[in-house]
Amino acid sequence: MNTAYALVPSPSHVYPDHPEHPSRFDLLTTRLDSFGAQKLDAKPARRDEVARVHHPDLITALEKACKQGPVLIDYAPTFVTQSSFEDALLACGGTLSCTRAVLSGSVRNAFALVRPPGHHAEPNRSMGFCIFNNIAVAAREALANGIQRVAILDYDAHHGNGTQAAFMEDEQAAYLSTHQWGIYPGTGWYEEAPHAKQRIVNVPLPAGSGDKTYERIANEIFVPFIQAFKPELILVSAGFDAHWNDPITTLGLSSAGFYMLSKKLVDLAEEHCRGKIVFVLEGGYNPTHLANGAAAVFAALTDKPFIDPGDASPRKETDASEMIEKVCEWNGF
Repeated sequence: MNTAYALVPSPSHVYPDHPEHPSRFDLLTTRLDSFGAQKLDAKPARRDEVARVHHPDLITALEKACKQGPVLIDYAPTFVTQSSFEDALLACGGTLSCTRAVLSGSVRNAFALVRPPGHHAEPNRSMGFCIFNNIAVAAREALANGIQRVAILDYDAHHGNGTQAAFMEDEQAAYLSTHQWGIYPGTGWYEEAPHAKQRIVNVPLPAGSGDKTYERIANEIFVPFIQAFKPELILVSAGFDAHWNDPITTLGLSSAGFYMLSKKLVDLAEEHCRGKIVFVLEGGYNPTHLANGAAAVFAALTDKPFIDPGDASPRKETDASEMIEKVCEWNGF
C-alpha cells in the first residue's frame, strides 16, 4: 500500500487580488511527481453527500449565487464565480476519493490537495473563503460507512468554526483546533464547548507561537486527545498559513514545524487507527510555503526523509505556556 493524493486546483475559482487564488498551487503542482504518491481521480461529490453536513437550502442558494458570479457572499471576503459551485463539489469529491481509498485499504494514507478550502463553512453558511466543508463531508462519509469514531485535527492558523459547528453535538466525532487567537473568525476559545471536554478541544494561541510551542502541543494535547477518544480514522485540516511568513497571519511555524506536526499525527494514526489518516488542505497563502508544507506532509506520510528548506522563523518565539496549561487543565489532559 502506498500514499495517494487528489488534486483539485479549481483554476476558474478566482477573484481579483484575493489571497485564495489558484496561484497558491503553482509551485506545488511542479513538485508532485517528486513525492512518489499515487494520484486519485476526483469526481464531484453528490448533493446528498454534501447534505450530510450542509442544509439543502444552503446548497440551492449557493448554486444560484454562483450563476450570478463573480460576487462576494460574505465579509471575509468569500467570493464565488460561475464555476465555483462545481469547483466546490469537486473539492469535496477529491476529499471523498482520498477518504474512501484509505478506508478501503487500497492506499495506506492520503492527502487531498483541494480548493476552495472548507473548514469555515458551517451547516447553514458558507464563509471564510470556504464554500462546502470538505473535511466534514469526508467525516460524515466515514461514519456512514462503518467507522464508529473519527478525530479531526486542525492546525490551520484560523479556527475551523464550521467543522466545530458540524460536530458540536456528535459524540462519534472529535475536533481539535490550534489557531491564532484574535483573528478571523473570532471563535475557538478554549472554554467554548464545556459539554464536550476532551472531544471538542480548542487551543487559541498568541501571535508568534512557533515550532517549540507546537511541539509541546503535539506531545501534551494531541497525544492525550487521541488516547482519550480512540478514533478509527484521523482527518487533518492542514493549513500552511501558520507559517511565520504567511501574508495574512502572524504565527511562527516553519516547514520543519509542519513536518513535526504531521509526523506526530501519522505516528498516532499508526498506533491507534491502523495507519488510517487523511490530510486535507485548508489555508496557506504563500505559494512557496504551501509547497514546502505539503512536502513536509508527504515526507511524514511516506516515511521518507524530510528535506528542510531552512525557513526557520527569524523572530523570537512567543511563550504560550500559560495557554497550553489552561487547555490541559480544562480538558483533564
